Amino acid sequence: MNRQQRGDALSFFLPGRKILSVAPLGDGNVNDTWLVEVDLPEKFVLQRLNPHVFAAPSLVQDNLYKVSRHLQKYAPDNTGNFVPVRLLADPKGDYSYIAGDGSYWRLLSYIGNSSSHNSIHSTEQAREIGKALGLFHRLMSPFAASSLADPLPGFHCTPLSLEKYDKSAATSPERAAEDCLDFIQDRRKDVSLLEDSRQQGEITQQVIHGDPKVANFLFSKDGSTVISLIDLDTVRPGLLLHDIGDCLRSCCNPAGEEIHNRETVRFSPELFSAALTGYFQVASALISSADHRLLVDSVRLISFELGLRFYTDYLNGNTYFKVEHKKHNLFRARIQFALVQSIEEQYSELENICTTLLTTVPAV
Repeated sequence: MNRQQRGDALSFFLPGRKILSVAPLGDGNVNDTWLVEVDLPEKFVLQRLNPHVFAAPSLVQDNLYKVSRHLQKYAPDNTGNFVPVRLLADPKGDYSYIAGDGSYWRLLSYIGNSSSHNSIHSTEQAREIGKALGLFHRLMSPFAASSLADPLPGFHCTPLSLEKYDKSAATSPERAAEDCLDFIQDRRKDVSLLEDSRQQGEITQQVIHGDPKVANFLFSKDGSTVISLIDLDTVRPGLLLHDIGDCLRSCCNPAGEEIHNRETVRFSPELFSAALTGYFQVASALISSADHRLLVDSVRLISFELGLRFYTDYLNGNTYFKVEHKKHNLFRARIQFALVQSIEEQYSELENICTTLLTTVPAV
């Protein structure tokens, strides 16, 4: 990607406007993102979809268009201060700029007076994140999941992630990390728990966000409330537990994911309880008995799966996630595996928290 391509994209979406500033926005692992200021009161977000991740970017754009339109229609009457992201078009009504190299660009609304975090430490913030995810699920529950494409087939399928890892481990020139090899080997037997229940039709399937990590929840400037859930590239038909598990994996790790010392990683039961309280307040009606039975396992499996994906990308030469150095994804994998171990050590306590909350938290 070069500045000329970015300039062409801006001219496509905002023809005739004076560009005042273009600055990198956020620290996402996949797409390139900029905050754009022009000669208008409104600011914009410009993004280039990563072609190495999204092989069919038109499907990503189509999903985003449908979901954002749905949220804009139904959110105002249900969400209070919650602001959905808007996909913006050029003056002719086109929502995608396709550059000469085939890469897709798009323009999004910018949600001002907001803040984002890579990790949280307060139960109040955890409860807000749980409520926001529950609200998203509740708003999307009547939406026909069959109308969306799957932009990342096999995404959040842990057995498939294990299969990809096995292939990479057998062919990679990188030296294997013995601690990761042993950790993965010891947990092979459980990787199909969610997939088996999916095939039996026991757990809830609907439109999900696909990547509800802490950084994708926008807080108000003072950090007191969540005002939006962003990064809708991965919206798709999926398992409710994939979203819940992924959200709790990120939310309940106050040390964050970009650290080097595994000893500081601890899955927080306090944040787990707070986030689930917020979620159950808003969306407990969506939770089936099978969802409840597998909820803690979903957090454990999603953490394990992400560790697998980081480690596999390290073995493949870091072609998927952005990295700052050669072993960055190896460090990331070790953090996720440490989180899995922390969840396992507290499994009974987390199960008890989940059971208690599901029967005692009043819906609002």
